[in-house]
Amino acid sequence: MRLEKAAVVLACIAIVIGIGSSVGPVKSMLGQLRAFGGLAVLKPNTDAGSDLRSGIEAKAAQVDTPPVDARVDRVWKAIPGYNGLSVDVDATYKEALLLPKGGAIKYVYKQTAPAVSLDALGAQPIYRGNPAKPMVSLMINVAWGNEYIVPMLNILDEEHVKATFFLDGSWLSKNRELAMEIQKRGHELENHAYSHPNMSTLSRARAVMEIDKTKKLLKSSLGVDNRWFAPPSGDFDQETVEIARELGLKTVLWTVDTVDWRNPSPESVVAKITANTEPGTLVLMHPTSSSSKALRRMIRGIKAKGLVLGTVSQTLSPERVLPSDVE
Repeated sequence: MRLEKAAVVLACIAIVIGIGSSVGPVKSMLGQLRAFGGLAVLKPNTDAGSDLRSGIEAKAAQVDTPPVDARVDRVWKAIPGYNGLSVDVDATYKEALLLPKGGAIKYVYKQTAPAVSLDALGAQPIYRGNPAKPMVSLMINVAWGNEYIVPMLNILDEEHVKATFFLDGSWLSKNRELAMEIQKRGHELENHAYSHPNMSTLSRARAVMEIDKTKKLLKSSLGVDNRWFAPPSGDFDQETVEIARELGLKTVLWTVDTVDWRNPSPESVVAKITANTEPGTLVLMHPTSSSSKALRRMIRGIKAKGLVLGTVSQTLSPERVLPSDVE
């Protein structure tokens, strides 16, 4: 009885093989079979994997970019470096093998730090980020204009933008709750001296006090570890930069100024900023009527140029703005 059943099964198999050997998926399967130790074993389909890896390697060749060292420019002074970028072929290939058929490849990128960093340039002022980095920062210097701060914060929230607010120390001492609101919204808080002086006119002792007092106040009242110093009115000399460095701060100014303290029309502010903004630009403004009314259109105009908005720390860092197909 068992022999009869076995015979029936074998007959069925023979029929299927006989039919499928000439057409259809069975023929395709049989074409991949090979004899090995008396057993039928499927040949591995190496062509698909080879094509996949070749495609990833081709993408890697397109992406591969060397790092750019930080340098001192004759006009712009200290310019930050920018990390190199490459595709991790092995890691990307392993991830791609797990994708369903037709799934989009998420490339795994590696960054390479430049040999010369911003720190290595010494006591130099900074006016812009690296021109290869498609990021822009809004610098908002605060010593007055409280009535415009919350409306500007609301616009920044709605446009999903984080800015850097440079706080005058005397203002901070009187407006801690408003400063905490800026901080709560996720913005960066930095140093704008204590009493809004012209730094180049001060004695060394007074200049140290102006910067250090605000640095300590940022820490004690807000828990902020201060990194950047923006001289009031853009007034400074080399000693100012050296003092800031001794206190652990880098001196940062601006690339493009709204000049909003002159009360220009919002339309003229938008036109000026959108026309002059490029990769690495630092845009200076204050809490004023002009900038408050122009802010949303400024942001949208900058984004329309394919630029990302970040804090001063983000814009001046060597970290790359990565492609959207990143893992």
